[in-house]
Amino acid sequence: MAREPRTKRNPEGKMSLGDHLVEFRKRLMYSALAIVVALVAGWFLSDGVWDMLRVPIGQLGDQGREAVIAYGDITGAFDTKVQISLFIAVLIASPVWLYQIWAFLAPGLTKREKLYGVGFLAAAVPLFLGGAFAGWMVLPNIVRLLASFQPEQDAFFLDARKYLDFAIKLLLAVGVGFVLPALLVMLNFIGVLRGMSILKSWRVAILCIILFAGITTPAADLMSMFLLAGPMILLYFAAAGIAILHDRRVDKRRAAELDEYGLEPVSTKDEE
Repeated sequence: MAREPRTKRNPEGKMSLGDHLVEFRKRLMYSALAIVVALVAGWFLSDGVWDMLRVPIGQLGDQGREAVIAYGDITGAFDTKVQISLFIAVLIASPVWLYQIWAFLAPGLTKREKLYGVGFLAAAVPLFLGGAFAGWMVLPNIVRLLASFQPEQDAFFLDARKYLDFAIKLLLAVGVGFVLPALLVMLNFIGVLRGMSILKSWRVAILCIILFAGITTPAADLMSMFLLAGPMILLYFAAAGIAILHDRRVDKRRAAELDEYGLEPVSTKDEE
């Protein structure tokens, strides 16, 4: 007797909770494997990155200050090298683990949401890298200012781990701050936030940006604060402009659709 063709267990493509957990474990394993492979490259690049991060300390020495980076224990140098290597590996492997996150979420998204997600990732990665570069540019000013509070007759010794944590947190904080305008644009594209709402909140936004820059940099270092706040403010207004243009295009398309049925579009509070 001929066997009947097997029917698909799940023709609608729905997944159970167990299937989601299996898929999540697979994506997590791929991401971890990519980071482990990138860790090898990070190990060889760590010395160069560490030399770049401690440039501000060398500049203090050039100014006649006794400034050195010290290791508190015998494993301090090794631990610092591993930490830098891991940080580099996460950056190098970011296309892989970002894709794994996307591959896990994409089946539950519509076609338009997938396009918006791809656009957000395409804008977020260079913005984050640009923000990290801006943080690295102001790092010497921050170190120089903080060192100025110490009496000149005292030696300036820095614990390697604490200095590395300070530098990495600064780069990450500024990088994330530069990504926020791209998040506002994505929220506008999916219909959560109107462009005029973003623009009308410019006073609160500027205040939050200045507070963020003030927390990230020392309060007395006004130059570094404005170097960070300036690009973020420009990105905020650029995001508002993109959102407003998108809203106008959507409103025109919606008005044309309603006009076919003899209906008038309902004005929103932002347009009144």
